[in-house]
Amino acid sequence: MGMEEDELSTFRESWKHELEKKTKTDKNKEGYFGRPSKDSSSCPQNSSFWEKQSNVAQQAQPRPKEQPQYVSIAEGLLDGRTSPLLDRIEKERTRRKRAPESEALNTGAPPKKVNACHKLLDQFLQDLNEVNDIPFFDAELPYELALKIFQFLSRTDLGRCAQVSKSWKVLAEDEVLWHRLCLKEGYHSGASISDSPCWKSTLRDCRNTESIVKANWKNRVGSIRHLQYELGKVLCDVSSCAGLVIAGYTSGDVRLWDTLHWDASYLHPTHSIRDESPAPHVSHVRVNKAIATAAYENGCVDVWSTETGLDPILQYQHLQRVHALDLSPESPVLASAAGPEVRVDAPDEQGYWRSRCLIQLPKPVDGVLVVPGRRNFPLVTAWAGESVYLLESRWKEEQEPKLLHSVYGHPVTCVDVSASRAALGVKSCGWGMNDGGNKIQVYSLETSQSELTVGNSAGDFTCVNLRDSPPHLLVCGNKDRRVRVFDLRTGSSVVSLYAHHMGVTAVQADDWKIVSGGAEGLVSVWEMRIGAKLWEMHNRHPVRHIRFNTSTLVTANIPEEKNPRGACITDDDLTAHRRYRGLICHYDFSLDSSTQDHVLPICRSNYTESTGYNYNIGLAMPYDILNGSYVNM
Repeated sequence: MGMEEDELSTFRESWKHELEKKTKTDKNKEGYFGRPSKDSSSCPQNSSFWEKQSNVAQQAQPRPKEQPQYVSIAEGLLDGRTSPLLDRIEKERTRRKRAPESEALNTGAPPKKVNACHKLLDQFLQDLNEVNDIPFFDAELPYELALKIFQFLSRTDLGRCAQVSKSWKVLAEDEVLWHRLCLKEGYHSGASISDSPCWKSTLRDCRNTESIVKANWKNRVGSIRHLQYELGKVLCDVSSCAGLVIAGYTSGDVRLWDTLHWDASYLHPTHSIRDESPAPHVSHVRVNKAIATAAYENGCVDVWSTETGLDPILQYQHLQRVHALDLSPESPVLASAAGPEVRVDAPDEQGYWRSRCLIQLPKPVDGVLVVPGRRNFPLVTAWAGESVYLLESRWKEEQEPKLLHSVYGHPVTCVDVSASRAALGVKSCGWGMNDGGNKIQVYSLETSQSELTVGNSAGDFTCVNLRDSPPHLLVCGNKDRRVRVFDLRTGSSVVSLYAHHMGVTAVQADDWKIVSGGAEGLVSVWEMRIGAKLWEMHNRHPVRHIRFNTSTLVTANIPEEKNPRGACITDDDLTAHRRYRGLICHYDFSLDSSTQDHVLPICRSNYTESTGYNYNIGLAMPYDILNGSYVNM
């Protein structure tokens, strides 16, 4: 290595000597690089070779032309002086950091007239600055401020920013950003940032799972379970919430299923503890995450805790048969109605159940609904005939019930409420039919004023869903066999589907699908965007309950006839047959269709196995592995 360096130094010295000798002896001849030379006496005698050659080349150039930049580069390489270039680059970077707004950063300023060597160096520095001049980070913002700016970006924009540089990649993959995006898209609500080691992966997994579940919904891929209780005789009412399903029967029994862990429990009603005979029929059941309740035909109401035990924690009695019952989905607030009487119960601060109010309405109550949301004073909506009332739990006897809607001769057929609105299906009679037929009135619960009137149908509205619908959408069913979706912002009809030939009895929708049930026992799933039916399932008896979430669907076919022919098992008791009992179906679409664990073993057998050849083995078996002998057959 030392010998090579010595040879290079010797070569450079000999070349310098030759150039100096040639410039001194032959001033009127061409220069070394093929350009005419002039007298070089203007250069100082004590200047270095680099400066001499630069001045000679500069003086030799004609005025309109400049010396090529590769001349200076070659001269610098011959001289071996690379350190001044590096020093100047470092000084330029330091100067830019200290004075970002200085004159050197002003790219619009006209360049100064310098020699070729300095101009080449400035051009080189300018190219470096253009490559490394990344907006936003030249300002050297604090990390917290940069993170605040990145919070306004979507996941797509964060992915693009992560490809800019290493510093942007670290910032774009910060856990705070992806935790916020995960909560914004509705995944892991209420989770803290420490609950997942990588929120970006968590969000990706959630979106992949959602895509699989959506495909399973469309193709009806999943598992089906029938929730039955043979000893309960005929099914009377069903309710479901947060993976819990409760059912009441004509035998007086109440059954609770936990579909998350598939645990079944028999709730002990008060009449079974008292050993009353005959047991009253169950008229209504409701359930939420914390409590379950049931009302009976004798006016008794039982409340159980879904966490502590099977015995009632609250029991009270109405003087008449309970006609309506409702439970808040978020809080333990219970409302029941018997005749014209409406009662609201809720626990106090110490957890003891208290009767908040007892209100007498002018007419017998047709239904009650607890307004969702947590409030200091529970809010209840009750309707009777053509009137709808808004009741507060702090109501006093000397006060009149707050009237929300009332039109003489136009009865209310269905009601649903959200946290801020109430939707009423109103039947038009007599002169009202000339005004366009039956309609749905939408009221604001804050102002008690009508916001919107939608619908124009000759049939009665049988069901309306506002609580579980997407924002600004309302879905309803009608006796004219149609399911309609309305946009509450414009009042226009978004979707109108011919669904059930005997009328629609239950309906629910989300942002892309509609699930409807009819009096003929048919459950249909629709694509909202194109208005096409994806699939349907049929069971005996009308569909009275539909409730679905992201991956599960619960439907209930409840018989109209509670006492079919044969009331005793010794007298040809037909209630023992399942066709008269009613049916509860639980659909789970969270199964991954790429795995074959949910396919029966007989359906996974090979075509070469004679034991499975006569079965539907095409469910999991591709045709590309057919045995040659079977193909010839």
